[in-house]
Amino acid sequence: MLNETYRGMLAHKSVIRETFMYGKQRAAQIGYENVFDYSLGNPSVPCPKQFTAAMQELLAQEDPVALHGYCPSQGDPEFRTAVAAHLNRTFGLPYAQKDIFPTTGAAGAIAHAVRAVTRPGDEVLTFAPYFPEYGPYVEGTGAHLRVVPPQAPAFQPNLEAFEQMLTEKVTCVLINTPNNPTGVVYSADTLTRLAEILTEKSRAYGHNIFLVSDEPYRDIAFDGRAVPYPAAFYPHTLTCFSFSKSLSLPGERLGYVAVRPGCEGEEVLVDMMAQISRFTGHNCPPSIIQRAVSRCLDVTSDLSVYETNMDLLYNKLKALGFEVERPGGTFYLFPKALEEDANAFCRKAREFDLLLVPSDTFGVTGYVRLAYCIDTEKVKRSLPALEKLAAAYQ
Repeated sequence: MLNETYRGMLAHKSVIRETFMYGKQRAAQIGYENVFDYSLGNPSVPCPKQFTAAMQELLAQEDPVALHGYCPSQGDPEFRTAVAAHLNRTFGLPYAQKDIFPTTGAAGAIAHAVRAVTRPGDEVLTFAPYFPEYGPYVEGTGAHLRVVPPQAPAFQPNLEAFEQMLTEKVTCVLINTPNNPTGVVYSADTLTRLAEILTEKSRAYGHNIFLVSDEPYRDIAFDGRAVPYPAAFYPHTLTCFSFSKSLSLPGERLGYVAVRPGCEGEEVLVDMMAQISRFTGHNCPPSIIQRAVSRCLDVTSDLSVYETNMDLLYNKLKALGFEVERPGGTFYLFPKALEEDANAFCRKAREFDLLLVPSDTFGVTGYVRLAYCIDTEKVKRSLPALEKLAAAYQ
């Protein structure tokens, strides 16, 4: 007998992936260079040369049996120690090896973190707009995802609504900064007030409410700004990171959960996540990738192209009359559609071979997402198509 829960999911496939696949089909018809695909957040810059050199050195010099063997359930010790030291240097918090749990990207990190701090029937709050896979991640634990309504157009978290929704059933709050899909960076003022509310409610309810902070875009920041680190504002924070964007390694599926020093359960949370892995089939990311990345923690890919692309698109959209917030980071723009129905707007955009993602999938209506992690030359060639799309609504 087939599992009807997963069969039912077939009717709710990812709009992002569907748009990406349409782009592949359209490219086969008219040529890749003529399809302006802004659907999928797939990094467009190469990994740093240090990562390639580390892989080559490991393969050439390490004993193959040891290099490719199982690592401990808690992850490779070299990687965990290196990540803790990197976080110490960067954010001034005394992380240790025991606080780091390697995962298959930020997705695996969120799945482990949420399972570790919720029970079936608990509630998890997140802020719209949000990454749509949060739903399956949370529901798969037996907890329930509730969404705080958005605060357009700036899209800083709606803390007034959040405070009202933060009931005793909430054991975990899930945030994403810099944010997918908006590119908005949560400000220090926002994080300070968020921490105050969590502290007040935790005290009132007699249990700590955990903050799970999803940060795969932390290193992609614009205008010379530093991205505030949520764990610096609230002690009961589990930080979820991925090297998919900072090192351009999405296919290698490596990330981690960092348990903030002083967090409730600091001494046991990583061991708990290792037990969660046993029953979810996770069993650690590849050993060689952990070892190689541990030697590259103080470098990133050349991420400057994303700011170049953002400036080109943001300036053009503003000139065409779009309502759009200037991103503080990521490689996403989130303009308001030129009609109420974002899905209809995206269908209209396809007439000009512009592939955009409607905001409905992110828990907001009336906006679209552009993932501008494509060649700058192609961004420039897409600008006339944006002009034609805007002209169709004049």
